[in-house]
Amino acid sequence: MDSNDRKLDELRARIPSFTCIVGCHDCCGPVTASSEEMARLPVKTEAEHEAALAELSCPHLGEHGCEVYSERPLICRLFGTTPSLLCPNGRRPVYMIDRRTEQEIHQFLARTRQVLV
Repeated sequence: MDSNDRKLDELRARIPSFTCIVGCHDCCGPVTASSEEMARLPVKTEAEHEAALAELSCPHLGEHGCEVYSERPLICRLFGTTPSLLCPNGRRPVYMIDRRTEQEIHQFLARTRQVLV
């Protein structure tokens, strides 16, 4: 496991979680992810990517929600946990993410190659 993979796991563990509204996909849209995150996701075809992008959606959003929830990218995990990415339905963890962790996530995203999911 390289240093980016270890950092990714460490950052994921520090993001607070909360329960979404069943059936809501308001924060599921086109996002970018690091190469390390993409390597953990199932490969989608070009047609699947194009169809999702045409609907401003994510190719991993299925009929019953996120099909890669346990491996979802950092940006997806941040939604609803920080004032800069509030849940449109008012859901949130008991304690929002701490600023230091959020800064470290943004630094990680800035220094890793990002690709469209």
